[in-house]
Amino acid sequence: MLEVPANIYPWLKGIVGLVLIGALFGFGMFAIWVERKLSADIQERHGPNRVGPRGIFQLVADAIKLFTKEEIIPAKVDRILYISAPIVILLSVFLMLVAIPVGAVYVNGTEYVLAATQMDISILYIEAVSAIAIIGTFVLGYGQNNKYAMMGTFRNFAQMVGYEIPLGITIVSVAIMSGTLDVVGIVHAQDHIWYAFLQPIGFIVFFIAMMIDMGRLPFDQNEGEEELQAGVFTEYSSMRFGLGFFAEYFHLILGSFLIALLFLGGWNVPGFVTDNTVLGVILPTVVLVTKATLVMAFIIMMRWAVPRYRIDQVVDLSWKKLLPFSLLNLGWAIALGLYLGV
Repeated sequence: MLEVPANIYPWLKGIVGLVLIGALFGFGMFAIWVERKLSADIQERHGPNRVGPRGIFQLVADAIKLFTKEEIIPAKVDRILYISAPIVILLSVFLMLVAIPVGAVYVNGTEYVLAATQMDISILYIEAVSAIAIIGTFVLGYGQNNKYAMMGTFRNFAQMVGYEIPLGITIVSVAIMSGTLDVVGIVHAQDHIWYAFLQPIGFIVFFIAMMIDMGRLPFDQNEGEEELQAGVFTEYSSMRFGLGFFAEYFHLILGSFLIALLFLGGWNVPGFVTDNTVLGVILPTVVLVTKATLVMAFIIMMRWAVPRYRIDQVVDLSWKKLLPFSLLNLGWAIALGLYLGV
């Protein structure tokens, strides 16, 4: 794998980062459209179909509406926290994006990873900066001076304490089997077989824990509208609400990419040999994006297949189910790693 020296084109990584941020916003709009259309198909209705072909410009109209709506800031909120909370949550997303590869390009047999930066402990870095969203959620709830928002914050903390441990143990299991903490190295370790097959229990545990991390149904306890109105977003309106809404879909996208990278082989295609063909330039990235899109579609369908869990059920699931199974998977990863000579 070829890396550009740090003293050559120092602005290159900045450009790559800006391109990735722009692509993330574009893919976020696509994710919202997919969810609305897929949900409509599941419920046997049309979904967005008026603005543009098959409603593809509906989100543009919604964004214009959010930008032009009056922003109402309640009188008794903490204005500094109220204004800064959506920014903190988006900061977590952009810091994660720095180290998540979104594909690769092969030219003359040399691999160029499409990532803003690479580091030896990228998977630990990603997990660490993802926790910043928890701080943002606390600021979000506390700054509103609203009991529903604060209850949503406490629920989010209860989830965090439960899911972070099995999530971290599962990541350690993957690192043990691959022999590296670098996401790119983990992808290369799956050249012949995906970890979803070598660690099926770990894959399921990681998938569920990641869904809880994303706050997706059936685990969206911090904004359960039946009990908490809009939860942590109760007092938000206009584009500040839109930023929080977008951040949720950004986490969905990046979480789907992580699942594809750690357990589904990333951009690897079994039996595909890279060379100087057009396929070597295009196919790896298309493969990774396709895998992430399929994972995202499955997560969206789960929204309509499983009823929302109560917060006590989520906590029980984390401590009584996910944690023991993650420890079991850790033992399996160690034993299999020793057997394979990793």
